[in-house]
Amino acid sequence: MNATVVRRTAGVTGLVLVAAAAYLGFWPVPAEPMSWSAPIPPGYIGAHAVNTRLSGLRRIGIGNEFGPEHIAIGPDGKLYAAMTSGNLLRMDADGGNRQIFANTGGRVLGFDFDANGRMIAADAMKGLLAIDADGEVNQLTDHVTADDPIGYANSIVVAPDGTVYFTQSSARFLPAEWGGTLEASVLDIIEQAASGRVLAYDPATGSTRIVARGLSFANGIALSSDGQSLFVNETGRYRVWKIDRGAKDLDVRGGSSQARVLLDNLPGYPDNLMRGRDGRIWVGLFRPRNPAADSLAERPFLRKILLRLPRSFLPTGELYGHVFAIDEDGRVTEDLQDPGGAYPETTGATETADRLYIHSLHAPAIGWLPR
Repeated sequence: MNATVVRRTAGVTGLVLVAAAAYLGFWPVPAEPMSWSAPIPPGYIGAHAVNTRLSGLRRIGIGNEFGPEHIAIGPDGKLYAAMTSGNLLRMDADGGNRQIFANTGGRVLGFDFDANGRMIAADAMKGLLAIDADGEVNQLTDHVTADDPIGYANSIVVAPDGTVYFTQSSARFLPAEWGGTLEASVLDIIEQAASGRVLAYDPATGSTRIVARGLSFANGIALSSDGQSLFVNETGRYRVWKIDRGAKDLDVRGGSSQARVLLDNLPGYPDNLMRGRDGRIWVGLFRPRNPAADSLAERPFLRKILLRLPRSFLPTGELYGHVFAIDEDGRVTEDLQDPGGAYPETTGATETADRLYIHSLHAPAIGWLPR
């Protein structure tokens, strides 16, 4: 190779490197990552010591559907499950007589039933919905005010007085605009702008108010046994809050007697919260934490570079099945794990006298264990 060829090759290589550096450093991305202080991951110790109690789940077939993100028993005794397709399935407790109950045209991430037996659903694309016994879908709300849309409704609980409490995971990244719920959640958690909120819908007036805000990807929600408090998962910061249901537009970052962290520094990303039997509250961990992700918490510029790389480069946790139960003081009373992650991305658990059904974001079946 002569000197001219060598110089040309070096020049082209240099230009490529400069272009790559410019792309990684300056190409526009949708998120503006913010610095935050991530606690040191505790690992699987203590109450969360490694076990295999979730291994070998039994399966209920769901046909060509997948992603039973939320599962609950309806007032008719039937098992209901929300699928990625937008379908809500209804079936017997053992999976028999499966049928499509309704399709919202979006993606339901959580639902509950009101005193009239209606399903009240949080749809990430459509807002808050009411679905009657015949499967007819009606929108209750998709705005707090005219200029304040609800674009990522996630989890829901209906109080005895009829008030519907639900989470809006992000006000920054809406699934309808960013390719789906998972894609929008990744952007929100990488950014850490903490735009998640807890909202309350009053069916008597049709109005929606803000209960609390300042949450990094607000997710699962459950009501305390006395009806005075809400338990809320903050997925992006690995913790569970206890918030006064009467709070009004409370910023949880500001410090208040109306909100406190009940569980902190969890070993994974908390997703759904579900009331179980005997006072239990079930928590699903979607995936384990990744030390590389935590190491970038105070390096927003590097997180911005990550967004310019293929999604396979993102430091997400490995597949690992994990659900656990707590009491209302935050004490862990049961812990079930599958280190092999055979039933992927466990988002929660629904408990009956006979079975424990396991939710999943992407599984092609409903997992369950006998109780």
